[in-house]
Amino acid sequence: MAGYFSNHSQSRFLAISNSTAATSTTSTTTTTTAAAAAAAANPPPAATPPATTRPRAPSSKHFSTFVAPAADDKAQGKDRAAGSGAANGAPAVHPLHHTWVFWFRQQRAPGNKITNYEAGIKKIAAFSSVESFWSLWTHLHPPSSLLPTTDYLLFHAGVRRPVWEDPLNLPGGKWIVRLRKGTADRLWEDLVLAVLGDQFVGCGDGAEGGPNGAGKERAAAAAPEGDWPEICGCTISVRQNEDIISVWNRSDADAKVKERIRETIRRVLNFPPTTVMEYKSNNDSMQDKSSFRVPAADRTPLS
Repeated sequence: MAGYFSNHSQSRFLAISNSTAATSTTSTTTTTTAAAAAAAANPPPAATPPATTRPRAPSSKHFSTFVAPAADDKAQGKDRAAGSGAANGAPAVHPLHHTWVFWFRQQRAPGNKITNYEAGIKKIAAFSSVESFWSLWTHLHPPSSLLPTTDYLLFHAGVRRPVWEDPLNLPGGKWIVRLRKGTADRLWEDLVLAVLGDQFVGCGDGAEGGPNGAGKERAAAAAPEGDWPEICGCTISVRQNEDIISVWNRSDADAKVKERIRETIRRVLNFPPTTVMEYKSNNDSMQDKSSFRVPAADRTPLS
């Protein structure tokens, strides 16, 4: 009993005369009875049985055994994609319609010309959400800080190789805009955001944005399966006296599709009507072994 009191209270308690001993005993008995009644009314919680161990998924060479049974995790991922966030407070993830890949073409030193263009291309990283894009973009050097004869290339994952001969690129071509030095950084960023942000989604013919006519047949025969957009990707090429941006599409056979792509480039980059744009098919590039050499007759103003 003395353990419930401070030293001062304890000494006062011990100083009580023996004449109050009976009263103290009665109070103690009453307190004990009340405590027993309270314990009966509120029994201690039953012991929780040990949680059953979740069976481990069988190992597979195709799937990770850690993520194979995670159906709940997939549902949480959908919630995060919808913007509601996971129950544990994780930030929401905003998925893109396609996975995109950044490539970098190594600059070649003077006197050390790379004869095989593809051999100089290096993959940087792939991303499929707004957040993963920005985490990558903030670490990329802007075009103004690159040495001449270097390229940045951005293509969706359906394009296995960012070259003319890729099955998705083969029946298509690209719009080319030549920029003065000092203007490429902002325009390149605006173009990348427009491509990722589906600003070109209405350029293709039909609901899925696919090519039309003969171009559609050629694309279907050459391209791998998949619901890929009309726009394959975009590039920027840093040169000694100019910088060149280009937008690659799947089919060069449909003049209306190409015109819509051209007008979309003009709109998203806020080009004046007098801006000269050039279109070159990838087949022509393979014939003359040049990406940007275009006859003067094919250089058309936007107006």
